[in-house]
Amino acid sequence: MRRLTLGILAHVDAGKTTLSEALLVAAGALRAPGRVDYGSAFLDTDPAEQRRGITIFSKQAYFETGDLAVTLLDTPGHVDFSPEAERVLQVLDLAILVISAAEGVQSHTVTLWQLLRRYRVPCVVFFNKTDRPCASKETLLAALRARLGGDFIDFSRPAASPELAEELSLLDERFLNRYLEDGSCPSDGEMAALLRARRFSPCFFGAALRQQGVKELLDGISALFVPPAYPADFSARVFKIAADEKGARLTFLKVTGGTLSSKMPLPPLDEKAEQLRLYSGRSYSLLKEAPAGSIVAVTGLAESRAGMGLGADHSEHTLPVLTPVLRYRLILPAGAQWSEWLPRFRSLEEEEPSLRFRFDSADSELQASLMGEMQVEILKELLLRRFSLAVEFESAGVSYRETVTKTAEGAGHFEPLRHYAEVHLLLEPLAPGSGLQTESALTPEQLPVQYQQQVLRTLEEEEIPGILLGAPLTDIKITLIAGRAHEKHTEGGDFRQATVRALRAGLYAAAPKVLEPCYDFSLQLPAASLGRALHDLERMGASFALGEAGSAERAEVHGQAAIAAMQNYAAELRRYTKGEASLSLSFAGFFPCRDSEAVIAARGYDPAADLAFPADSVFCRHGSSETVSYEEAPRYMHLPYRRDRNAAEAENGEDALVRTKKESAPLSLEEIDAILERTFYRNRREDKKRPEVKRRAASEAAKERAYRALRTAVPRKQFLLVDGYNIIFAFPELRALAEENIDSARLALLDLLSDYQGFTGVTLIVVFDAYRRKDHKEERYSWHNLFVVYTKTAQTADSYIESFSGRHAATDSVTVATSDGLEQIIVRSQGALLLSASELREEMLRAHGEGLSAPALTEAAPKNRPFADKLKRPESSEEAP
Repeated sequence: MRRLTLGILAHVDAGKTTLSEALLVAAGALRAPGRVDYGSAFLDTDPAEQRRGITIFSKQAYFETGDLAVTLLDTPGHVDFSPEAERVLQVLDLAILVISAAEGVQSHTVTLWQLLRRYRVPCVVFFNKTDRPCASKETLLAALRARLGGDFIDFSRPAASPELAEELSLLDERFLNRYLEDGSCPSDGEMAALLRARRFSPCFFGAALRQQGVKELLDGISALFVPPAYPADFSARVFKIAADEKGARLTFLKVTGGTLSSKMPLPPLDEKAEQLRLYSGRSYSLLKEAPAGSIVAVTGLAESRAGMGLGADHSEHTLPVLTPVLRYRLILPAGAQWSEWLPRFRSLEEEEPSLRFRFDSADSELQASLMGEMQVEILKELLLRRFSLAVEFESAGVSYRETVTKTAEGAGHFEPLRHYAEVHLLLEPLAPGSGLQTESALTPEQLPVQYQQQVLRTLEEEEIPGILLGAPLTDIKITLIAGRAHEKHTEGGDFRQATVRALRAGLYAAAPKVLEPCYDFSLQLPAASLGRALHDLERMGASFALGEAGSAERAEVHGQAAIAAMQNYAAELRRYTKGEASLSLSFAGFFPCRDSEAVIAARGYDPAADLAFPADSVFCRHGSSETVSYEEAPRYMHLPYRRDRNAAEAENGEDALVRTKKESAPLSLEEIDAILERTFYRNRREDKKRPEVKRRAASEAAKERAYRALRTAVPRKQFLLVDGYNIIFAFPELRALAEENIDSARLALLDLLSDYQGFTGVTLIVVFDAYRRKDHKEERYSWHNLFVVYTKTAQTADSYIESFSGRHAATDSVTVATSDGLEQIIVRSQGALLLSASELREEMLRAHGEGLSAPALTEAAPKNRPFADKLKRPESSEEAP
């Protein structure tokens, strides 16, 4: 028999479960359909589903029609449970997208269509509730094409109709030529191939509650479906973890190759399949084996998880698009300890992978990331039923994400006594919605496979937070580009430690930014209230457009807005429209935050205080462990950074792969002895009986000289540090502007320095004092091609510049622009170069070339024209100090 895994998806209340019942009746699997509103639906088996009349958990039913064996998967329609629907998509052969003909395309319908496109699932559309007052078929199809942008063809017409043949012929040039010759329509096999390739979506019309159009839908699916060719070797894909009524753990999977038998081992798990259950509603039958294309629930697996591949398919599935966007704090009953209950709560994450429980050390509270209020209510019931624990939930705001805006390399070193690991990661920004992607660019010769897997597993399974809010990371590609282990001292958790430190250190250099979750919304309201709604949307910062389905009495608005702005707008909308409006919301994704500075300030996250995820590295020096800050750690790393490696290779002409292999190889026994000698015998007196000590010391000295030679062979980085306020008050025209408005003077200086940096190409850092501000943390951000620093409380710009010079002057070229005499003496003693205010002015003018006039410099800073005009070669009477 042909085996079909058929999923049903829809916006809530579109009649999805009712259609599932109708299909079971049409196929003869049920005598009479159940009713959702009566709590008697065949597939709504959970008490919470029966009480509320909605689908919360995906369910399956099995039926046969002709030579077609169908496993029907009914998915939740409510947006709060949409991650459950997304997990089902990875095992579907075909999907039915149900649309209410009375309401038309709604915002969550658009989200579902985008998910179907992402997972490459062919789709059939069923317009339900056509027995109610609704638009014509032509109008419904036109709105569907306008909102979803696909080729939707009306299959409710006779198969031999000229209109259907003409529309199908336009899908392919071969069919068009044949149609023009003899007017023939593509065969069922040809249409099935087009449907499998998602070249079009057939559309049917009916009313599931009255069994109208359901038989035609089932016949159309049977005619258009051709099963895929499955490989002979066993493989399977897990899509759901659940528990039966007795608490036994169930792993729902689809067999995607070969045959699955009971008692069969399932690599990569070190476990066997005990029972194979074929569920249909609440009941199930036991199978001895399940052929390819089957959906079964397997008992006996403790380590399986949703998205896992089994057998020949070891790959993990694409990371989900839909993730929780709201945070809630859990209020436990009196006497309950979070440390006792958190491990139990986390057992629920297996059944609902999008669910996240965590203890927030900054706020000392237990938190959960959820999709919305409906999921909160269901979770409260589940915790009470599963653990007999009455938990209350209190809103803690939206769940933000962090990403990076530029490519950067981060390195982490973990080397306390008897431990060793070093990891280098490359961080690259990705397009919105890409999620977190990880890969290794190393060969087994460069770093053993087990260590590479430890690095990737740490990145994928641990939610390593960002450095702005401590929020999860997204839209980043992380590549393992270098790593080193020790033959004797590397332990299991060493690479986890090095990976965390490498990622966190890399984030500092990758210019991170905050992303906030957004809704796609569809708003229908009386035309008289449209003006008020548009004003509210503009105030929220939403992007929107008027819908084409509006009329003189009703208006329709579609768009996108931040969840934080629109979270409680439904109640306000009902109030001012007297209940005559409807608002449909669906998760759109994470986009740049509108007011990230305020969000960061409100969160108050201090990455240096997050001891669970440090950025600093640990080195073994002088016989003990020493923690080195992420800023200074690069000069102590055992592997060179990629930029240093590339520069040295370009100069020495050495092959990159050979060089990387040599640098990444495990330490030899001679190197181990040398390290032990440095750590354990450094403070012992030399013994005549130990002549090897002197030989090793000489060898180490030679290696150290070679390493220093390599470092100096790499081109040094050019830094220019500008004491912002010192320069402002040294330039007469900027000083005059500062007396009127200090913010304008700062902006003027930044504009002029931005122009100067464009000519010179140096890394230019402008430092401003903020030491008088109470409880102010150091701020760093990029401004066009500059870096701007505001010092923390009790730290002056002088002290920041002196600290920076002390760290970098030995290895890089550092120039300080200031006219503070004492500061000049200090930084000069540290090896930095100096520019006075007048010299900086001359350098800025000289960068433009000979014959520079004031108007030319004015063009470089158009926003500051009034005082840019004044910037010219100073006369002797106006010489700046």
